Amino acid sequence: MNKFVTFIAFFLILSTDLFGLTIGLVKYRGGDWYNNIDSVKNLLRYISERTEIKFDSEPKLVSLDSKEIFDCDILYISGHVPINFNESEIRNLRDYLINYKGFVFANDDYGMDESFRKEIKRVFPEYNLELVPFSHPIYRIFYKFPNGLPKIHEHDGGPPEGLGIFIDGELRLFYAYDTDIGDGWDSPEVHNDPEVIREEAIKMGINIVIYALTRMSH
Repeated sequence: MNKFVTFIAFFLILSTDLFGLTIGLVKYRGGDWYNNIDSVKNLLRYISERTEIKFDSEPKLVSLDSKEIFDCDILYISGHVPINFNESEIRNLRDYLINYKGFVFANDDYGMDESFRKEIKRVFPEYNLELVPFSHPIYRIFYKFPNGLPKIHEHDGGPPEGLGIFIDGELRLFYAYDTDIGDGWDSPEVHNDPEVIREEAIKMGINIVIYALTRMSH
């Protein structure tokens, strides 16, 4: 598998003008988006250690109404509180996903779910959040997850759900609900999670990133 990822990284470098791959951490009004800076930095380090893919060492902090989102290979949205988009953010996010063909990973850190679903429907009234089947490449592109998303933290008492927006048959937004993958990227002392749980979160995070990049390379 490492040879496969090495090829992906090499292909991306040859086929794009990127000097470094970038994850954009989305800033939104009234929310605690800043709560995830360290966890994303950790994920970027794990990706660098375990694959040949190299990102900037820190996420780029971006607002959805800024053209800076088009400098990002992946956008990450997470938080504990309700989220809302203004009209400029809605237009920009639509453009990023439909025309630029970018990729969004959204993670409910518990408290964002209801508002996120509502706002994404405003962004994409013509699309629905759909369950991503366990057979989808995002669950097997590098590490194998035959039963879909791993359960990292218990929130609403149900099974974890991986939901997505498919545009032209392609998964361009992936939403992790009732699991909180991002918490598993935090340093061990933050949540005191067992190592096996943290490892599952890290592996799933790497899968999401690799899927996003391989999709971009086509």
